[in-house]
Amino acid sequence: MSHSNPNANPNANDKPLWIPKPATIAASHMTAFARAVHSRYCVNVDSYASLHAWSIDHLDDFWNAVWDYTRVIADTKGVRGLIDEDKMPGAQFFPDAKLNFAENLLRRSNVSDATDAIVFWGENKVKRRLSHRDLYDQVARTSQAMRAHGVQAGDRIAGFMPNMPETVIAALAAATIGAVWTSCSADFGLQGVLDRFGQVEPTILFAADGYFGAGKVIPTLDTVRAIAANLPSVKCVVIVPYVDEHPLIDNIAHAALWADWLQATTPDAPGEITFTSLPFNHPLYIMYSSGTTGVPKCIVHSAGGTLLMHLKEHQLHGDIKSGDRVFYYTTCGWMMWNWLITALASDATLLLYDGSPFVNRGSILFDFADEEGMTHFGVSAKFLDALAKLNVAPIKTYPLEKLRMMLSTGSPLAPEGFDYVYTQIKRDLCLSSISGGTDLIALFAGGAMTLPVYRGELQCLQLGMAVAVFNEAGKSVRGEKGELVCTKPFPTMPLYFWNDPDNKRYHQAYFERFPHVWHHGDYCEITAHDGLIIYGRSDAVLNPGGVRIGTAEIYRQVEALDEIEESIVIGQDWPPERSGSVRMVLFVRLRAGELLTDQLIKKIKKHIRINTTPHHVPAKILQVTDIPRTRNGKIVELAVRNVVHHEAVKNREALANPEALTLFENRLELQN
Repeated sequence: MSHSNPNANPNANDKPLWIPKPATIAASHMTAFARAVHSRYCVNVDSYASLHAWSIDHLDDFWNAVWDYTRVIADTKGVRGLIDEDKMPGAQFFPDAKLNFAENLLRRSNVSDATDAIVFWGENKVKRRLSHRDLYDQVARTSQAMRAHGVQAGDRIAGFMPNMPETVIAALAAATIGAVWTSCSADFGLQGVLDRFGQVEPTILFAADGYFGAGKVIPTLDTVRAIAANLPSVKCVVIVPYVDEHPLIDNIAHAALWADWLQATTPDAPGEITFTSLPFNHPLYIMYSSGTTGVPKCIVHSAGGTLLMHLKEHQLHGDIKSGDRVFYYTTCGWMMWNWLITALASDATLLLYDGSPFVNRGSILFDFADEEGMTHFGVSAKFLDALAKLNVAPIKTYPLEKLRMMLSTGSPLAPEGFDYVYTQIKRDLCLSSISGGTDLIALFAGGAMTLPVYRGELQCLQLGMAVAVFNEAGKSVRGEKGELVCTKPFPTMPLYFWNDPDNKRYHQAYFERFPHVWHHGDYCEITAHDGLIIYGRSDAVLNPGGVRIGTAEIYRQVEALDEIEESIVIGQDWPPERSGSVRMVLFVRLRAGELLTDQLIKKIKKHIRINTTPHHVPAKILQVTDIPRTRNGKIVELAVRNVVHHEAVKNREALANPEALTLFENRLELQN
């Protein structure tokens, strides 16, 4: 695999922050898998580069090898691993296979297995644990109850739930039958839920009575009542007591408490689960786009594709092994929740947390990690940035002896974030910055326990993913910024969008820019180390004076300053009478007690200019007290740009704090 000239990449850094020990490499899944590939196919894959090249040049052989190595449980695999490989979209993986997703996740169900399947913390208020046998039995009863209510393969089951054990149980129970699970986090507003569930028409709704947020109880039953009243497809609402042992549900149509619902339909002890065997491409999940530019797209993902892709990512890239304890800070409205629960298929324990990650100044997640022997610790880049701003230094008080890998996603992790992890959290771990998305419920690039970690870079392109960076002319480039694309099919390409019978919106979403090539919408660069640097979403790329600038390049510099908590940058059409002319406007949220003085503005501009180029310096810098973001924590440059230009923001319900948009409206400073 060719390497570009390091001198062509100003971000290249030839000194790794972390290098895996030879013993770590030797004991890894990646090494064992490479040996298996060499033995089976007689190919030389003695480096990651050669293994990756083989994996994308021989997709059929690669995914067959992944299937066998990860021990997929299936009624039949079939002899064909991939057909119509040249069709993008249109290729089919394992067209003859029959399997059940939930059966693969519940493989450790023997009666004597008392090890943890799930450990749950609801902030510092609730702690619970379930063994693998407990989990199996609860899924069995829930599956039986669903069948008693007439649930069949293809029916939709919805969750308006916190990240708690019952959410996993309900999702797996649906999968045993072949019903399709879809969920929103419990902090969604009514219209946001209806915009999603209203399109897919679920028959059963699972909901909690509330959730904890920074020590406060947030009740949700009023919202649940309104959801049930506005979704005529829902025939049963199952309420999970969480913040109240005895919630009052009499005014919610078709409602029953979880325990009562189970007792009424399955009064006997749980039996063995009947796992319905289904085609590889049977629907498993319906995911939703963020919805910040209109009604959310309903993205349908397959059971076989999701299982196989996650097994590859967990075992080969994450080195998850039997007995590992895996955590990701996520809500049930983010794909990382779906990604997390598949770790059960690798014989791992799920560590679930619901609530604010900043309880006790951000220490609660490290309490959880230390007490439970966390091996894989997943958070957002924004969380790490916030800890650094708070001067939190877990390395001083938490040994984190079992922790081997820290994962970060949600937005690009700045190089300073890498520094923070290695100086203030733990020195000997693999920092795996990962990137993919809801659209593929998986990753394009991420980590590997066998590779060094370079400052500011995602370690590698994922095996089996023909990822490239295209320039404006649609040519593959290295050491240059461009568009993230994938040139060959992969198992988690969406099956289709809901209510898109001619696949028109599907095609527009991924294949309109470059025919027969998946265009993902990230602005990025492949590095001299065959890693990846992401500079932000390409639809938010700034273009002052014809120079393309990723927003992450600005945020990295601005948020390194002590006075600044957070920032957001947009391009404003200026002057209005000149078509195509744009100036950069930077909005900053400052630390408590700070003011945006002329002196601070000069400091910000000087810091940006010295560390980047004069093109990166914003024309205007303005102060705000809040920055709008999606419920997954991603800031929304396009929504702010719309407000500044007096254009409609089509779906404010998709935002966690839509009221923040008013801070950008009719700013006098933007009129000159």
